[in-house]
Amino acid sequence: MSAKSRQVPQADVMIAGAGLAGRVLALCLAEAAGRDLDIRLIDGAPGPGGHDDIRAYALTPGARQMFEMLGVWQRFEHEVQPAHELRIGDCRAEEIIRPILLNLQGDTEWGEPIAYFVEARHLVRAVEQACDEASIRPAYGRRIRGLERGPQSIGPLGEPQAARLLVGADGARSAVRRGAGIGAVEWPYEQSAVVAILKAEMPHEGAAVQHFLPSGPFAMLPLPEDRTGLVWTLPTKRAEAVMRLDAEARRQEIERAAGPEFGAIEVVEGPLSFPLSLVLARRYAAERVALIGDAAHRLHPLAGLGLNVGLRDAAALAEVVVEAARRGEDFGSLHVLERYARWRRPDAVAIAAATDGLNRLFAADWGPLRTLRDVGLSLVERAPRIKARLTQDADGRIVTPPRLFTGLPI
Repeated sequence: MSAKSRQVPQADVMIAGAGLAGRVLALCLAEAAGRDLDIRLIDGAPGPGGHDDIRAYALTPGARQMFEMLGVWQRFEHEVQPAHELRIGDCRAEEIIRPILLNLQGDTEWGEPIAYFVEARHLVRAVEQACDEASIRPAYGRRIRGLERGPQSIGPLGEPQAARLLVGADGARSAVRRGAGIGAVEWPYEQSAVVAILKAEMPHEGAAVQHFLPSGPFAMLPLPEDRTGLVWTLPTKRAEAVMRLDAEARRQEIERAAGPEFGAIEVVEGPLSFPLSLVLARRYAAERVALIGDAAHRLHPLAGLGLNVGLRDAAALAEVVVEAARRGEDFGSLHVLERYARWRRPDAVAIAAATDGLNRLFAADWGPLRTLRDVGLSLVERAPRIKARLTQDADGRIVTPPRLFTGLPI
């Protein structure tokens, strides 16, 4: 980080990254602090993106409450499919009978579905619209090549603007994280996720299904109009081979992996393929720097929690910053930002460890191990209290949730 001095900050909070995490943080701050905080949003891309992203996102009940508080939920509610059931199985692709070993069914104890599924592009569009109406407009083409700080400010190297707090929401390869000297635990999974929008012969009836195949998790996620979002994890070379197939051969591969329970399958859009890796920042905060979303953690998608963890980051950081500002504290100081780090990092570390462990456990096709894990899932299926706790863990209710995730204002 450069030692060049910036004497006067031109903004209170500068957010690097105009993706979902960065924009949601800006909305949370604007909703809670109004004009009391000057918020700047910058991004290195030439313009907005995500409008053609066909990934299916799972939103927890807490995320729904936050979006409702921010005035965003109403903008995409008609594109949402509530899921009242999650079926989990462990099988091989060639098996005709695929028993469901764990079935999370019914509404949560808060009277909401287990999850809400929505295509990424609809969520992105709704958040962008809310930002536009709140006069939160990103400055694009602002690539960060380093950071420079002053006694009470920090900003991108060579840029005229600085702020009291710089937030890295700029993805797994975060330039803010590197510029702040924050290390990360990183490794590639040597897997890729193949995603598509499908139409199956058998209606999904609001149920999400995930089969752990030896090649990787295969998830069919319910969407409106009886469409289904596919998330198929494969070894990268196998995923590349699937992507090279002609359309009909690829459809047959997907239908075979899905199994007979879905009937004939039509590929409506896609597929696309994304490489998978784990990234976990060693720290979430430095002096005048905080990390959220993929800049802080990139998780395996098998539990569908990565976006929700990032949204909890945004809501928690906004809460810490706004409450510190109300008390007259320097919210960019490490003393304040450590409150955010102590709050959020344990949650992400626990989920990263769980998803990484599950991915490795279910990838093993050794007979005795398959028997043990299947017995374990069956025991959980027979334990109502454990099943209830799983839904709480997924929604971040075990650790203290941000106020916005409980339907309360900051």
